[in-house]
Amino acid sequence: MKTAVFAGSFDPFTYAHQNIVERGLSLFDKIVIAVGVNSTKKGLMSFDDRVKAISDLFQSNERVEVTQFSGLTIEFCKEIGAKYLLRGLRNTGDFEFENAIAQNNLLLAPEIETYFLMAKSGLAHISSTIVRDILSHKGDVSVLVPKEVLRYI
Repeated sequence: MKTAVFAGSFDPFTYAHQNIVERGLSLFDKIVIAVGVNSTKKGLMSFDDRVKAISDLFQSNERVEVTQFSGLTIEFCKEIGAKYLLRGLRNTGDFEFENAIAQNNLLLAPEIETYFLMAKSGLAHISSTIVRDILSHKGDVSVLVPKEVLRYI
């Protein structure tokens, strides 16, 4: 079984994240959406609410699992037996950042490959940071975030 980990803070999970998962399912048998826990960061949503919201979104898809983790993503992959990391890229800045992480992950665990998917046209402008900024100014984010996630914001 080809299992991929799609890890991030997902604060909040956006339509762009959803699209990466849905497209990734054509490549992998199972995708584990791993919400990274960093207790030193105060986010918009609690870690539990992030997991609940994303789980609600994918509740009808048995090939998607949602969980929390802490520590190195590559170590989490080893713990659950995942041989792939799935990452989304919006632009060249994302590529530079993600490429450096992927190269280091290959040194730490050469058996785990990173797969990059480019953001779908029309979604590359969406980021959790922008969503949080819009929300902080009382703006409407319903075109950026799935309704299952909006309920928790």
